[in-house]
Amino acid sequence: MPRYGGLIALAALAIAAAVYGLREGANTHLNMAVPRDTAIPTKPIAGETTPAPRPAAVPRGKGFDFYVLSLSWSPTYCGSEEGRGNRQQCGGTADYGLIVHGLWPQNETGYPEFCSSGGQERVPDSLGRSLFDIMPGMGLIGHEWRKHGTCSGLSQQDYFQVTRMAYERINIPAALKTGKSSTRLGTEQIESILVAANPDLGKRGIAVTCDGGKLDEIRICLTKDLTFRDCLEVDRNACRLKSVDLPPID
Repeated sequence: MPRYGGLIALAALAIAAAVYGLREGANTHLNMAVPRDTAIPTKPIAGETTPAPRPAAVPRGKGFDFYVLSLSWSPTYCGSEEGRGNRQQCGGTADYGLIVHGLWPQNETGYPEFCSSGGQERVPDSLGRSLFDIMPGMGLIGHEWRKHGTCSGLSQQDYFQVTRMAYERINIPAALKTGKSSTRLGTEQIESILVAANPDLGKRGIAVTCDGGKLDEIRICLTKDLTFRDCLEVDRNACRLKSVDLPPID
């Protein structure tokens, strides 16, 4: 009987080993099929789209009611006595049409200027030169910061970021981009072509100014979030001439 008992024990061990081997083989097979560290690909859901990137937030100014973006017709300035001495804007090979004169904090009545910002007044060259495509000159950039930027409640970096964002908010029509020959346009016509190119812009939110019968500036009113708005006081100070000359872009 002890001999049979030993045989039975050996048989039981053999069966247990066989069962264990089957289990390990199954686990190995599963691990080879789908490694634990490998992500299982999934099919895109029908109709699913990638969300569009959010537009950059506009740094929020304070201490005023709205902005006036002043766009200057560079050939008029460069034909003046002051402009002829400005080699950055009026010399070299760059041909400027409408450039940014400034972004001005404005109140419903009047405007602040030359505020005490508590920060540095000089604009670093590295910051100023990054704006030369729209504000060609360190003198202009420095003056605009001291007179207007210091009243925006923004740092220098944020103020000029908003200035660029405001400029890029405007769709400038071809008639005001490619003036290679002198032309004459009605002041109402200039407003109309800007409104046509910027459907949310109304004529009471634009002021065309003139200097000696020539186009001087186009001033466009914007909220602190850079949406178009009316500005009656600014509009009332527009040029009284029915038409103005646009000197050519050299």
